[in-house]
Amino acid sequence: MKVVALVSGGKDSCYAMMKSIQYGHEIVALANLMPLDDSVDELDSYMYQTVGHQIIIGYAECMGLPLFRRRIQGSSRHQELGYKATQGDEVEDLFILLHEVKRQIPSVTAVSSGAIASDYQRLRVESVCSRLGLVSLAYLWKQDQSLLLQEMIANGIVAITVKVAAMGLDPAKHLGKEIAFLNAYLHKLKELYGINVCGEGGEYETLTLDCPLFSNARIVLDEYQVVMHSSDSIAPVGILHPLAFHLENKADVQYLKSQDKIHRICTQKLGSVFEVQDSLEGCEATCKPVDYRADPIDGIEHKFNISRTDNKGTFSICCWLQDSCDGLQEDLEIVLGKIESELLVLGFGWENVLYIHLYIDDMNKFSEANETYVKFITQEKCPFGVPSRSTVEMPLLEMGLSRAYIEVLVANDKDKKVLHVQSISCWAPSCIGPYSQATLHEGILHMAGQLGLDPPTMNLCKGGPGAELEQALKNSEAVAKCFNCSISTSAIVFVIYCSKLISSLERLDIQEKQETILGQMKISHLQEGDTYKALDPLFLYVLVPDLPKRACVEVKPILYVEDGTDVAFETIAERSCSKTPPSYWGFKQENWHDSCIQKCVISGKICAIILSITSELAAKIYFDSLPADYVNNSQYSPPKAHMEKISKFCIYILDKVMTDYDFAWEDIMSLRFYIPVSLQMSVQLLQPMFCNALFELSEMSQKKFKSGEEPIFNIIPVIGSGRSASSMDDVVTCELMARKS
Repeated sequence: MKVVALVSGGKDSCYAMMKSIQYGHEIVALANLMPLDDSVDELDSYMYQTVGHQIIIGYAECMGLPLFRRRIQGSSRHQELGYKATQGDEVEDLFILLHEVKRQIPSVTAVSSGAIASDYQRLRVESVCSRLGLVSLAYLWKQDQSLLLQEMIANGIVAITVKVAAMGLDPAKHLGKEIAFLNAYLHKLKELYGINVCGEGGEYETLTLDCPLFSNARIVLDEYQVVMHSSDSIAPVGILHPLAFHLENKADVQYLKSQDKIHRICTQKLGSVFEVQDSLEGCEATCKPVDYRADPIDGIEHKFNISRTDNKGTFSICCWLQDSCDGLQEDLEIVLGKIESELLVLGFGWENVLYIHLYIDDMNKFSEANETYVKFITQEKCPFGVPSRSTVEMPLLEMGLSRAYIEVLVANDKDKKVLHVQSISCWAPSCIGPYSQATLHEGILHMAGQLGLDPPTMNLCKGGPGAELEQALKNSEAVAKCFNCSISTSAIVFVIYCSKLISSLERLDIQEKQETILGQMKISHLQEGDTYKALDPLFLYVLVPDLPKRACVEVKPILYVEDGTDVAFETIAERSCSKTPPSYWGFKQENWHDSCIQKCVISGKICAIILSITSELAAKIYFDSLPADYVNNSQYSPPKAHMEKISKFCIYILDKVMTDYDFAWEDIMSLRFYIPVSLQMSVQLLQPMFCNALFELSEMSQKKFKSGEEPIFNIIPVIGSGRSASSMDDVVTCELMARKS
């Protein structure tokens, strides 16, 4: 991509440019914001570093690039973490500046910035980029600051301190010193006082005088004066005010090489400086949000299949179209419109949605589906954060569903914490658009489906399914760390989608890799001194036709994030029960029942169950024991009568496990039955079976179920599913998640 680089003059923005070039991008312009008054060194700004701004004009000639500058006219008016366009805010100066860059250089598609740890700054850059249709590149984001500082020095960043404001930093001693000289001392201060060695806490600011990108000249600071802002005895604050400088031409002009090709900048007016003075009025149309509502198509009243769980705090709504239209976009538009109206009836909106499962019938039409999706779910409709999302192709039409099948997880409040990083970085894959990496609500972290993407390039990693799984788990761990937890110790369940294109040997490799990687992560946490008890997660493998980007694997973890209270984890050992479990439909407790159950229970809070009914167990359920002539056959296809009994057995087991741990059916957040299309049973046939089983259970047990016509479960058509990657051949797999509201 062609990139305009935001430059403050500091080491971070310069190194971010170098990383952008390393990952194959081309810097075509520089952009800088400066004070209205040239004599002013520092503004009271939450966004911009301006100390040393008098020197930035030299960057154009040093790099041979056009430099666009704007004087900051706004102030920090919108001070909440999430930003929305606010007249008179200093962020609007950045918008005007980049709007002009894009107007003059239409080929620009991305913006580079040196953000390392500040969500406040990153979110504002991402907001401006989103409004202008640009991609944010933040290759320093979430990187280890000690390693980062070492890298900068090793890669030729020559930067001096122009502001100090921390314990142990003395303006008289440390202003004007190179970071290479201060490196060891900064790490000593980190040990003594816990400072950020890259200055992310405002401990110091820098000015880059030379780096490998300065191909034409380096900056020489001839004269400066130290200006004291505070003479505090503990942490004095001082600024270096430049008085005179000159450029020293480099005798041998070097061009930065990228991918074995000479990286040359080809723009008009190399080294020119442009001051952008336009007002916001000419740009307003660009940043107005579009409010989209689906209009009825030809006035047709469509028939929908809707399900909804009965948890009062967090519940799921699922919808698909019974009279499918001609295309995916039409189906998706109608289904999203219906879900939106269902939310409105309940007094909610998209801002209440925590997670969205998007099932489509053809991954070749993913971009079309996304175009429709982003019309409904927008930043403006979700001011507290957009939902996390998983997108998978499923064999929907083969089981009689529509081309689009949506399940949304809804909270009855807006008390959620959303992680949404749109910048491309080295940290984890970006989410460019209205879907987030993860959403935390009441102790449960719902993580977006993770592919094996290399974060800085956003390409699938090479090496096959095992390598993709390893990268997907690393990406998941990076997200989990932002919530102070780990997938190796806090995961409740992993759902791992596998493409049908991978072989049986590759599936076995996936499972071995998963066990090895999570085991290594867990050991690493123990070595770091983490003493909290680890959960034993559940595993569900689902075989699907296709995944985004033709990926082999997609990992979807759900984690429990501790709130500091002592809780009991019950994952393996069965709770002793003094009461004899009730017998429904003639089913009685058998020793083999435990072999088909995985469960993870956090006492009084969460109950997760995965129930796997293999073909062998299906035959045993129907015949009460395996018939003498039974032959183990993974392609076993039970007739309707058998399936009715199997559905009742599933309900019986789920009820027994929940009852054992004091959970009720109204505690269920989500309940899915994964059914292979090889059974050749339509959802119209299967849904009444499970509804009937639930109705009969409520009659026999006198337990209360939700009144109304909607079922409390979803039927998901799959190619196969199971508890291991090597045997995804269950007749039925049940996935249940319940929590006390």
